[in-house]
Order: sequence, then structure tokens, then C-alpha cells
Amino acid sequence: MDILAVATGAGQSVIQLAAEEGGGALFQINLFWVIVSALNFILFFAIIWAFAFKPVSAMLNDRRNRIEQGLKDADQARRDRENAEAERVATLGEARREANEILTRAQKVAQETRDADIAATREELERMRVRAASEIEAEKVRAIADVRAEVADLALLAASKVVGETMSDERQRRLVDEFLRGSSVSGSNN
Repeated sequence: MDILAVATGAGQSVIQLAAEEGGGALFQINLFWVIVSALNFILFFAIIWAFAFKPVSAMLNDRRNRIEQGLKDADQARRDRENAEAERVATLGEARREANEILTRAQKVAQETRDADIAATREELERMRVRAASEIEAEKVRAIADVRAEVADLALLAASKVVGETMSDERQRRLVDEFLRGSSVSGSNN
């Protein structure tokens, strides 16, 4: 309100000065001073524009561009972060799937190896059983042959004591053959 009072007072003072100078006319318009004032205003505006508004405008445009670029960069960073998160989740899922596949393959290979080892062990046991059975059979045949030879010797010795005469080689052979044939027949009947 004080400004209004000052302006009103200044206006009244201007009117009084104009009245005193001009005498009769209160308000006169001088076209020359209006043009000079307008040119002064235009020159002042051009200088202010060149040295103040233009740099400030350029600075504001630059700042606006930096802010817009910052917003674009932030938006791009957000999208990149979302994409990176999605990619991380996808990569983690892929890694888990590959780990499960590797584990499954390892278990399968282990099972196949175990089965192959068991089969090889069974084959080796079967070979050992067959070899043992053939060795047992061979030992049995040899033992039977030894027993027959011993029995034949005892039979010849007993026959020579019973008969009281010496046995010739041909007679001994014939008696042993007869005894063995008789013992094999009686052994097969039992």
C-alpha cells in the first residue's frame, strides 16, 4: 500500500510540474520522445536479451536437456536392471537345469558302472565255479584211479597169499582187469 501512495504522490508531482511549465495543457505527448523511449527500450531489451536472457535461456535449455537425458538414462537403467534380473533368473534356472542333467547323467553312469561291475563279478565267479568244478572232477578221477590202483595192489597181494603162488605179469593184469570190471559193475549198482 505504501508503493501505491508513493506512486500517487509522484504522479501528482509530475502533473504539477507539467502544469507549471506548460501553463495550460496538462498532458502533452511528444512523438520524438516517445520514439526515443521506444528505441531505448528496444535497445535495452536487445542488450538484456543478448547478455542475460539468451545465456539464461541456453542454460535452462541445457539443464532441461540434461534432466531429460537423466530421466531417459534412469528409465533405461531401470529397464536394464529389470532385463538383468530376468536374465539372472533365466540363467539361474538354466544352471539348475544343467546341474540336474549332470547329476542325472552321473547317477546313470554310476548305475551302469555298478551293473557292469556286478555282471563282471558274476562272470568271474561263474568262471571260478566252472574251473573249481573241473578241478574237483579231475581230482576225483585221479583219487579214484589212485584208490583203484591201491585196491588192485592189495587184491594181488591178497590173491598171492591165498593162492600161494607167484603171479606173473600177465596173470596179474588179467585178475586186476576182472576185479576192476566187477567193482565198477557193483559200484554202479550202489
